Parts: sequence; C-alpha cells; structure tokens
Amino acid sequence: MNIIITIPAYNEEKTLPAVLTELKQVMNATSYRYRILILDDGSKDRTAEVARSYGALVVSHRHKGLAETFKAEMRECLKLNADVIVHTDADGQYHPRHIPELIEKIQQGYDLVLGSRFRGRIEQMPLMKRWGNIAFSHAISSLTEVKITDSTTGFRAFTAEVAREINYINTFTYTQEQIIKAAKQGFRITEIPIIARKTRASRLFKSPLQYAIKAWINIFRIYRDYDPLKFFGYVGGTLLGLGFLLGIAILIRILITGGAGGVPRVILSALLMLVGIQVIIFGFLADMLKR
Repeated sequence: MNIIITIPAYNEEKTLPAVLTELKQVMNATSYRYRILILDDGSKDRTAEVARSYGALVVSHRHKGLAETFKAEMRECLKLNADVIVHTDADGQYHPRHIPELIEKIQQGYDLVLGSRFRGRIEQMPLMKRWGNIAFSHAISSLTEVKITDSTTGFRAFTAEVAREINYINTFTYTQEQIIKAAKQGFRITEIPIIARKTRASRLFKSPLQYAIKAWINIFRIYRDYDPLKFFGYVGGTLLGLGFLLGIAILIRILITGGAGGVPRVILSALLMLVGIQVIIFGFLADMLKR
C-alpha cells in the first residue's frame, strides 16, 4: 500500500522541522510504506529547502491559497500512484500519532476518514469559532445524512478513488465540499477522535464572520448542484407560502373592512406566489437535467 502524507505549506520554515521530525518518528515505527509530499504555496522563506532537508518531496507553485493548493495535492498524489492520501497541516496542530489510526479505518473499508477534534480534545479554540464549527457540522450532517462532528478538520485520510472522483468548485476551502461530495457520490465516511494542540492564529481568514460567510455560500452552492429539487423547492416553497399568507391576510381584511388595504399588497402577494411556483418548476427541470 502506497501512502502519501501531504502537507500544504506557506512560509512554514519555522514549524516544519518539528512537524516532519515528529511525523517520521511515528511512521517509521510502523510497517507502512510512505512518502511525505510538501505543497509549497509560493512561500517566500526557506520552506521548500527545509522540507527537502528532511527527505520530503516538494512541489512549488505561485501563491494560490488553500483550495487551489489542495487540488494540486490531489493531482500530485495521483501522479505518485498513491493508494491512501493522508492530509495534515504544517502548523503542528494535529499530532501524527493519529495517522496510523486514520489508515486503519481506510483498511477497514472506509473511503474518507476525518480526524475529529470535537470527539477528542481541543487545547484551544475561540468560542465563536467553536460554535461556528458545530453549526457547520450540523448542517453537513443534515445534508449528507452522515453524523459529522468536525466538518472543518484538515486532518483526514482518503483513498485514491476519492481524490480522483471528486471535483472541487470552491476557491476558498475544500473541507466541507469534500465531505458533501463524498457522501453524495456514495463513499463511506467515518471519524476518529483526535487531540488538537494549541497553535498560531489561522491565516485563512481575517475574522470568523468572513469565514462563516464564505463557508455558507459554499455549502449552498453544493446543495444547489447536488439536490436542486430540494434546494429550489425550499426557496420556491418559502416564497409561495409568504405570498399565500399575505393573500389570506388580504382576504380577511376584505371580509372585515371591505377593502384590500391597497393594490400594492395584492400585487406583492400575487408576485410572491408566481415567483415561488416558477422557482419550484425550475427545481424540477434542474433535477431532470441532473439525472
């Protein structure tokens, strides 16, 4: 079994030595055949040089961000004929002692294995980020019908088939999209508990609000593409329901006072119902085309 442990890195010359030393200590104590791949996302420091000094394979490109770097990781791992891909971070948050546990789950027949911080222990996480991650996980669980407790974890293992079959549309992050698409495409998903260590502040976003907005937009886009009937059905049904309720209110006003209370209300009610019906029909058409 060919295992590729892949790490995206951007200006990580200070953290990589400890991360790679610890990783090699863990993996060398196992019987697994593995290689370490560093995706250098346009670092301006000695990230690539440090990685090579520890025996890692290094692929460098101009700075593109996490999502594009992850896509590059998939391409490079497939070129290396990976059977199993283990993805972790360069900041030392995830202890490599859990990597054999991730791989064992793959060997048991799972296609995507997530290292869940919420099933294990988190040394430090801001309260707003913790609440946001829990909310995301509930949403992902509802979408996929798979119990997910940590949808934003970057510590995961998956098969080459998952890497090959899933195409990504998001330009911000890959974490939720991979889970949703893996579930929708019939891949088996599970989690293991992990310990998440204290690390530096995230470089991915300026504020939790910015991350939340981008992540929810991504979730809605995936929901739209994979279940258009339900997505457009909810939107259309909501508009239709609002128009219907407004129409009932107008009717009651007519019965009581003899007047509708103004033509704009009648127009708005009719418009809401008409648009709602059109959106629902669009959902049916999109669902037919998808099939």
